[in-house]
Amino acid sequence: MTEPRSDASAPASSSTAVAAPPAAAIAAISPTPAASPRRKRGRGAVGVWWWVGGIVLVSLFALPLLSAVTGSLKSPAELQQRPATFFPQTLSGDAWSRLFDPSQGTLTGLANSLVVAIGTVALTVVLSTLAGYGFGRFRFRGSTLLFGVVLAGMMIPFSVLLTPISVVLRTLGVSNSLLGLVLVYTTYQLPFCIFIMRNAFAAIPDEIEEAAMIDGCSRRSVLLRMFVPLVVPGIVTAAIFAFLNAWNEFLGALVLLSDQALFTLPVVLQTKQIGQFGKVDWGLLDAGVVVSMIPCLLIFFLLQRYYVNGIFSGAAK
Repeated sequence: MTEPRSDASAPASSSTAVAAPPAAAIAAISPTPAASPRRKRGRGAVGVWWWVGGIVLVSLFALPLLSAVTGSLKSPAELQQRPATFFPQTLSGDAWSRLFDPSQGTLTGLANSLVVAIGTVALTVVLSTLAGYGFGRFRFRGSTLLFGVVLAGMMIPFSVLLTPISVVLRTLGVSNSLLGLVLVYTTYQLPFCIFIMRNAFAAIPDEIEEAAMIDGCSRRSVLLRMFVPLVVPGIVTAAIFAFLNAWNEFLGALVLLSDQALFTLPVVLQTKQIGQFGKVDWGLLDAGVVVSMIPCLLIFFLLQRYYVNGIFSGAAK
């Protein structure tokens, strides 16, 4: 006796629920409204004006630099020509040969500027890192007030402090020396650099420090092995800021240095720009400007990524 065979092809019961399509599928197959022609034209106009504005801004900064480069390649006669030409008609290396003449003292000024700038960067980075670590990771009585006093140093004009600074340097026995100039530049750069480093250290989560302390790390190990790699953008920002200010500073070097053998590059260029009969030697001045801006441009472009990250993670936090 055979059992009745079930019909697999039988229609499903009408009571079986039909699964509804998901909302994502409905949204995917539903037609999206196309952008109107007026909106497309508006977006295109914004893009065009964005590029126009960018080109104008770049031109405002690039044209003076390009003018200095082309002016350094002109002959003395062409520099006196009126109306002046933007590009040199004939290339001339007269300005460069006079700039790097050993008797002019330009190479000595360049070396002095490098010594002062590198010394200022090294001392500023070390001191601002330690101070930023203290202000950013520790809370003690009067810390906010003390940090405000440090920031108040940025509000005092440098020219106002030149007289008391010269008295202090004379008392310490480092007046009319590159070491004294390094100390002065470092003191004036510290408030902003401490501000950057304090915010960089404060942005580090407390859990990282707690985990390192649980693993047996000392405070020094936590600072050197854990925190310093995390605040590299802030350190680079402080270093670039200190270098640019120490490299281009003119008034302090002019007032605090009396020995011509110790003059920095900006002071040397100021003393050498006057040519015969009191006329400005534009060729020599343009060549000096090109030499002065090369280290600044190289450092900024090589460390631009760290510099931008340091600004946004520090000053803008």
